[in-house]
Amino acid sequence: MTEFADLHLHSTASDGTDSPAELLQKVRAKGLASFSLTDHDTTAGSDEIARLASPEDGFIRGAELSCATRLRKCHILAYEYDADAEPLQVSLENLAALRVEKMHLRLKILERDFGVVFSDTARKKLARTPSVGKPHIAMAMVEAGYCADVAEAFSVFLSKIKLKSTYLPAQEGVECILASHGIPVWAHPLGGEDEAHLTPETFFPQLKLLLSYGIKGLECYYSRYTAEESAFLVDTARKNGLFISGGSDYHGANKNIPLGTLNAAGARVSADRLTLIDAIRTRY
Repeated sequence: MTEFADLHLHSTASDGTDSPAELLQKVRAKGLASFSLTDHDTTAGSDEIARLASPEDGFIRGAELSCATRLRKCHILAYEYDADAEPLQVSLENLAALRVEKMHLRLKILERDFGVVFSDTARKKLARTPSVGKPHIAMAMVEAGYCADVAEAFSVFLSKIKLKSTYLPAQEGVECILASHGIPVWAHPLGGEDEAHLTPETFFPQLKLLLSYGIKGLECYYSRYTAEESAFLVDTARKNGLFISGGSDYHGANKNIPLGTLNAAGARVSADRLTLIDAIRTRY
Protein backbone atom coordinates (compact mmCIF):
# COMPACT_ATOMS: atom_id res chain seq x y z
CA MET A 1 0.00 0.00 0.00
CA THR A 2 1.43 3.40 -1.01
CA GLU A 3 1.87 5.85 1.85
CA PHE A 4 1.80 9.62 1.51
CA ALA A 5 3.22 12.48 3.56
CA ASP A 6 3.08 16.27 3.84
CA LEU A 7 5.93 17.92 5.75
CA HIS A 8 4.95 21.59 5.31
CA LEU A 9 1.70 22.69 6.96
CA HIS A 10 0.53 25.83 8.77
CA SER A 11 -2.04 26.43 11.49
CA THR A 12 -3.54 29.34 13.43
CA ALA A 13 -0.32 29.39 15.45
CA SER A 14 1.01 31.42 12.51
CA ASP A 15 -0.98 32.32 9.37
CA GLY A 16 -3.14 29.26 8.71
CA THR A 17 -6.88 29.03 9.33
CA ASP A 18 -7.03 25.57 10.98
CA SER A 19 -6.20 25.20 14.65
CA PRO A 20 -3.55 22.55 15.39
CA ALA A 21 -6.29 20.22 16.66
CA GLU A 22 -8.38 20.76 13.52
CA LEU A 23 -5.35 20.19 11.34
CA LEU A 24 -4.60 16.91 13.09
CA GLN A 25 -8.12 15.69 12.34
CA LYS A 26 -7.79 16.68 8.66
CA VAL A 27 -4.45 14.86 8.41
CA ARG A 28 -6.03 11.73 9.86
CA ALA A 29 -8.98 12.00 7.46
CA LYS A 30 -6.55 12.37 4.57
CA GLY A 31 -4.76 9.21 5.64
CA LEU A 32 -1.25 10.68 5.63
CA ALA A 33 1.43 8.39 7.02
CA SER A 34 3.68 11.29 8.12
CA PHE A 35 3.18 15.03 8.53
CA SER A 36 4.79 18.07 10.07
CA LEU A 37 3.39 21.37 11.30
CA THR A 38 5.85 24.09 10.27
CA ASP A 39 4.36 27.36 11.46
CA HIS A 40 6.28 30.54 10.77
CA ASP A 41 8.80 31.47 13.46
CA THR A 42 7.09 29.57 16.27
CA THR A 43 6.95 26.06 17.72
CA ALA A 44 3.68 26.66 19.58
CA GLY A 45 1.53 24.77 17.07
CA SER A 46 3.91 21.82 16.95
CA ASP A 47 3.99 21.73 20.74
CA GLU A 48 0.20 21.44 20.79
CA ILE A 49 0.05 18.68 18.18
CA ALA A 50 2.83 16.79 20.00
CA ARG A 51 0.50 16.65 23.01
CA LEU A 52 -2.48 15.50 20.92
CA ALA A 53 -0.94 13.11 18.40
CA SER A 54 -0.47 9.36 18.82
CA PRO A 55 2.57 7.46 17.50
CA GLU A 56 0.42 6.16 14.63
CA ASP A 57 -0.05 9.72 13.33
CA GLY A 58 3.57 9.90 12.19
CA PHE A 59 3.95 13.44 13.49
CA ILE A 60 7.28 15.24 13.03
CA ARG A 61 7.97 18.43 14.97
CA GLY A 62 8.53 21.41 12.70
CA ALA A 63 8.90 25.17 12.33
CA GLU A 64 9.69 27.53 9.45
CA LEU A 65 12.25 30.26 10.11
CA SER A 66 12.22 33.50 8.12
CA CYS A 67 15.86 33.99 7.13
CA ALA A 68 18.09 35.74 4.64
CA THR A 69 21.62 35.37 3.32
CA ARG A 70 23.66 38.26 1.93
CA LEU A 71 22.16 37.30 -1.47
CA ARG A 72 18.43 37.01 -0.80
CA LYS A 73 15.78 35.82 1.63
CA CYS A 74 15.11 32.15 2.30
CA HIS A 75 12.95 30.07 4.60
CA ILE A 76 14.58 27.34 6.64
CA LEU A 77 12.48 24.45 7.95
CA ALA A 78 13.46 22.97 11.31
CA TYR A 79 12.54 19.31 11.77
CA GLU A 80 12.52 17.08 14.85
CA TYR A 81 14.43 19.53 17.03
CA ASP A 82 14.68 19.22 20.80
CA ALA A 83 11.64 21.19 21.96
CA ASP A 84 13.43 22.32 25.12
CA ALA A 85 16.71 23.33 23.47
CA GLU A 86 17.64 26.96 24.10
CA PRO A 87 19.34 27.96 20.80
CA LEU A 88 16.24 27.56 18.63
CA GLN A 89 13.93 29.20 21.17
CA VAL A 90 16.22 32.22 21.55
CA SER A 91 16.26 32.75 17.78
CA LEU A 92 12.48 32.40 17.64
CA GLU A 93 12.12 35.00 20.39
CA ASN A 94 14.27 37.36 18.33
CA LEU A 95 12.10 36.72 15.28
CA ALA A 96 8.92 37.31 17.29
CA ALA A 97 10.24 40.69 18.44
CA LEU A 98 11.09 41.64 14.85
CA ARG A 99 7.59 40.64 13.70
CA VAL A 100 5.92 42.83 16.36
CA GLU A 101 8.22 45.73 15.47
CA LYS A 102 7.32 45.43 11.80
CA MET A 103 3.62 45.11 12.66
CA HIS A 104 3.65 48.41 14.55
CA LEU A 105 5.47 50.09 11.65
CA ARG A 106 2.88 48.83 9.15
CA LEU A 107 0.05 50.12 11.34
CA LYS A 108 1.75 53.51 11.52
CA ILE A 109 2.09 53.68 7.72
CA LEU A 110 -1.50 52.53 7.20
CA GLU A 111 -2.71 55.35 9.43
CA ARG A 112 -0.39 58.00 7.98
CA ASP A 113 -0.77 57.19 4.28
CA PHE A 114 -4.17 55.54 4.00
CA GLY A 115 -6.20 56.77 6.97
CA VAL A 116 -6.59 53.26 8.36
CA VAL A 117 -6.93 53.60 12.14
CA PHE A 118 -7.22 50.58 14.41
CA SER A 119 -8.76 50.66 17.86
CA ASP A 120 -6.59 50.04 20.91
CA THR A 121 -8.33 46.67 21.29
CA ALA A 122 -7.43 45.65 17.73
CA ARG A 123 -3.83 46.79 18.20
CA LYS A 124 -3.43 44.81 21.41
CA LYS A 125 -4.96 41.74 19.78
CA LEU A 126 -2.45 41.96 16.93
CA ALA A 127 0.45 42.42 19.33
CA ARG A 128 -0.59 39.25 21.19
CA THR A 129 -0.98 37.22 17.99
CA PRO A 130 1.68 34.48 17.69
CA SER A 131 3.94 35.00 14.66
CA VAL A 132 2.01 38.14 13.67
CA GLY A 133 2.31 39.15 10.03
CA LYS A 134 0.57 40.77 7.07
CA PRO A 135 -2.26 38.18 6.89
CA HIS A 136 -3.29 39.05 10.46
CA ILE A 137 -3.28 42.77 9.69
CA ALA A 138 -5.34 42.08 6.57
CA MET A 139 -7.92 40.16 8.60
CA ALA A 140 -8.03 42.99 11.13
CA MET A 141 -8.73 45.43 8.29
CA VAL A 142 -11.62 43.28 7.12
CA GLU A 143 -13.00 43.11 10.68
CA ALA A 144 -12.73 46.91 10.97
CA GLY A 145 -14.63 47.39 7.70
CA TYR A 146 -11.81 48.86 5.62
CA CYS A 147 -11.82 45.98 3.13
CA ALA A 148 -14.30 43.44 1.82
CA ASP A 149 -11.80 40.61 2.08
CA VAL A 150 -8.15 39.74 2.72
CA ALA A 151 -7.30 39.90 -1.00
CA GLU A 152 -8.44 43.52 -1.15
CA ALA A 153 -6.41 44.38 1.96
CA PHE A 154 -3.28 43.09 0.24
CA SER A 155 -3.89 44.52 -3.23
CA VAL A 156 -5.07 47.98 -2.19
CA PHE A 157 -3.03 48.58 0.95
CA LEU A 158 -0.42 46.13 2.21
CA SER A 159 1.26 45.45 -1.15
CA LYS A 160 2.10 49.18 -1.35
CA ILE A 161 4.01 49.20 1.95
CA LYS A 162 7.68 48.38 1.37
CA LEU A 163 9.70 47.82 4.53
CA LYS A 164 13.30 46.95 5.20
CA SER A 165 13.82 43.22 5.67
CA THR A 166 13.88 41.98 9.25
CA TYR A 167 14.88 38.39 8.65
CA LEU A 168 17.10 36.22 10.81
CA PRO A 169 20.58 35.71 9.33
CA ALA A 170 20.42 32.34 7.59
CA GLN A 171 23.65 31.18 9.20
CA GLU A 172 22.15 31.79 12.64
CA GLY A 173 18.95 30.01 11.59
CA VAL A 174 20.74 26.89 10.39
CA GLU A 175 23.15 26.81 13.33
CA CYS A 176 20.44 27.24 15.97
CA ILE A 177 18.52 24.30 14.48
CA LEU A 178 21.62 22.12 14.48
CA ALA A 179 22.46 23.18 18.04
CA SER A 180 18.92 22.13 19.01
CA HIS A 181 19.51 18.66 17.51
CA GLY A 182 17.18 19.39 14.61
CA ILE A 183 17.51 18.99 10.84
CA PRO A 184 17.58 22.24 8.79
CA VAL A 185 15.96 22.04 5.34
CA TRP A 186 15.73 24.80 2.72
CA ALA A 187 12.01 25.41 2.11
CA HIS A 188 10.71 25.88 -1.47
CA PRO A 189 14.27 26.58 -2.66
CA LEU A 190 13.24 27.74 -6.14
CA GLY A 191 10.76 30.23 -4.68
CA GLY A 192 7.55 30.13 -2.68
CA GLU A 193 3.98 31.25 -3.23
CA ASP A 194 3.63 34.08 -5.77
CA GLU A 195 7.40 34.38 -6.17
CA ALA A 196 9.36 34.25 -9.41
CA HIS A 197 11.25 30.96 -9.46
CA LEU A 198 15.01 31.10 -9.23
CA THR A 199 17.11 30.27 -12.25
CA PRO A 200 20.16 28.00 -11.86
CA GLU A 201 22.30 31.16 -11.95
CA THR A 202 20.58 32.52 -8.83
CA PHE A 203 19.85 29.18 -7.15
CA PHE A 204 23.34 27.71 -6.96
CA PRO A 205 25.09 30.68 -5.27
CA GLN A 206 22.39 30.62 -2.57
CA LEU A 207 22.77 26.86 -2.20
CA LYS A 208 26.55 27.22 -1.84
CA LEU A 209 26.09 29.64 1.04
CA LEU A 210 23.52 27.47 2.80
CA LEU A 211 25.72 24.38 2.41
CA SER A 212 28.56 26.28 4.07
CA TYR A 213 26.22 27.01 7.00
CA GLY A 214 25.31 23.33 7.40
CA ILE A 215 21.96 22.89 5.64
CA LYS A 216 20.95 19.21 5.58
CA GLY A 217 18.06 18.99 3.12
CA LEU A 218 16.02 20.48 0.27
CA GLU A 219 12.25 20.68 -0.09
CA CYS A 220 12.28 19.09 -3.54
CA TYR A 221 8.56 18.39 -3.82
CA TYR A 222 6.35 21.45 -3.41
CA SER A 223 2.80 22.35 -4.40
CA ARG A 224 3.89 25.01 -6.90
CA TYR A 225 6.71 23.05 -8.58
CA THR A 226 6.50 21.19 -11.86
CA ALA A 227 7.81 17.66 -12.32
CA GLU A 228 10.87 19.12 -14.06
CA GLU A 229 11.61 21.49 -11.18
CA SER A 230 11.28 18.70 -8.62
CA ALA A 231 13.54 16.44 -10.68
CA PHE A 232 16.16 19.20 -10.79
CA LEU A 233 16.00 19.62 -7.01
CA VAL A 234 16.11 15.86 -6.34
CA ASP A 235 19.19 15.56 -8.54
CA THR A 236 20.80 18.51 -6.74
CA ALA A 237 20.01 17.03 -3.33
CA ARG A 238 21.53 13.68 -4.25
CA LYS A 239 24.68 15.24 -5.68
CA ASN A 240 25.19 17.23 -2.48
CA GLY A 241 24.29 14.49 0.02
CA LEU A 242 21.16 16.30 1.18
CA PHE A 243 17.91 14.84 2.48
CA ILE A 244 14.88 15.07 0.20
CA SER A 245 11.74 16.59 1.69
CA GLY A 246 8.36 17.67 0.39
CA GLY A 247 5.33 19.64 1.48
CA SER A 248 2.23 21.43 0.28
CA ASP A 249 2.59 24.71 2.24
CA TYR A 250 -1.05 24.25 3.24
CA HIS A 251 -2.57 27.29 5.00
CA GLY A 252 -6.24 26.29 5.09
CA ALA A 253 -8.50 28.95 3.59
CA ASN A 254 -5.65 31.47 3.34
CA LYS A 255 -4.13 29.74 0.29
CA ASN A 256 -5.60 27.70 -2.51
CA ILE A 257 -3.44 24.65 -1.74
CA PRO A 258 -5.06 21.31 -0.83
CA LEU A 259 -3.59 19.32 2.02
CA GLY A 260 -1.18 16.65 0.80
CA THR A 261 -0.47 18.24 -2.60
CA LEU A 262 3.25 18.11 -3.34
CA ASN A 263 3.45 19.30 -6.95
CA ALA A 264 1.87 21.73 -9.40
CA ALA A 265 -0.10 18.97 -11.12
CA GLY A 266 -2.10 18.39 -7.93
CA ALA A 267 -0.83 14.84 -7.40
CA ARG A 268 0.47 13.36 -4.19
CA VAL A 269 4.02 12.05 -3.79
CA SER A 270 4.74 8.73 -2.11
CA ALA A 271 6.42 9.07 1.26
CA ASP A 272 9.26 6.73 0.31
CA ARG A 273 10.63 9.47 -1.98
CA LEU A 274 11.18 11.73 1.02
CA THR A 275 14.47 10.51 2.46
CA LEU A 276 14.12 12.97 5.34
CA ILE A 277 11.43 10.75 6.89
CA ASP A 278 13.68 7.70 7.06
CA ALA A 279 16.50 9.84 8.44
CA ILE A 280 14.25 10.99 11.28
CA ARG A 281 12.86 7.53 11.98
CA THR A 282 16.33 5.99 12.23
CA ARG A 283 17.31 8.54 14.87
CA TYR A 284 14.95 6.96 17.39
